[in-house]
Amino acid sequence: MELEQLRQFDAIARQGTMSAAARTLHLSQPALSRSLARLEAELGQPLFDRPGRRLVLNDAGRVALEHARQILRDERAMRAALDDIARRTRALRVGTVAPAPLWRLTALMVERFPGLVLTSQMLAEAQVQAGIRDGGLDLGIALRPAAPPGARSCRLMVENLSVALPDGHALADRASVSAAELDGETFLLFEGIGFWREACDRHFPHSRFIVQEDRAVFEQMARSSSLPLFVTDAPSLAAPAPGRTVVPIRDAMARATFHLLVRPGGRKEADDVFDWVSARPGPASQGPGPAS
Repeated sequence: MELEQLRQFDAIARQGTMSAAARTLHLSQPALSRSLARLEAELGQPLFDRPGRRLVLNDAGRVALEHARQILRDERAMRAALDDIARRTRALRVGTVAPAPLWRLTALMVERFPGLVLTSQMLAEAQVQAGIRDGGLDLGIALRPAAPPGARSCRLMVENLSVALPDGHALADRASVSAAELDGETFLLFEGIGFWREACDRHFPHSRFIVQEDRAVFEQMARSSSLPLFVTDAPSLAAPAPGRTVVPIRDAMARATFHLLVRPGGRKEADDVFDWVSARPGPASQGPGPAS
């Protein structure tokens, strides 16, 4: 169970329909439906009655919502306390839509600003843009260049998605594959991949995902399982397991360009980091590492 699932549960309860909640959260309706289904499966019972297209909390849902909102209040209080600490130290608040560009930013910062500390959050694109606009973030990593007035942006890195297929798979000898050719496969997937998670739901609607939240468990399953999994050309924690062939996905959805954003009138340290990063050459090509 994740905090984002609880936020989505709260939004569905407030809005009363899946479509309205999806609009509020800037998510696709199928992705939100899957998230609710996973939460109900984890809790072992349905949380809503479903008269027509509306979603009405049942008894279990009302109890769960009370506890979920308390957890979310506690999480906000914790973040407020951490923000207070950050204000009294040199920590910069960073929101990112994916993990790999955060690793890239951290590596660049270590070269020039070894004393700076980042406090990071994995956020949706709209939340990163809003954080830069409203001052909730010192730096943002987004898929689009800066939209807030006065904000600056530069290209941070490009990440390309491939699929690691078990040797002997019907598509393993291909030079590249399309998302349509992969749709319907059962994939092993790591949960903490940011926007790529929703992209998988959207572009592989007929696929099943065996999702793991624990990185160590995921890597163990990747070594012992024959399920396809996604990898990227960004630096990662481990290389694909032996016995797999990495095949590039040729669709546009498999290529992500990440931009570093800095807000106007923000902290000098954030401006210094941005200026340093924007003056650096692009990242060197890396070997594939797990994206999922």
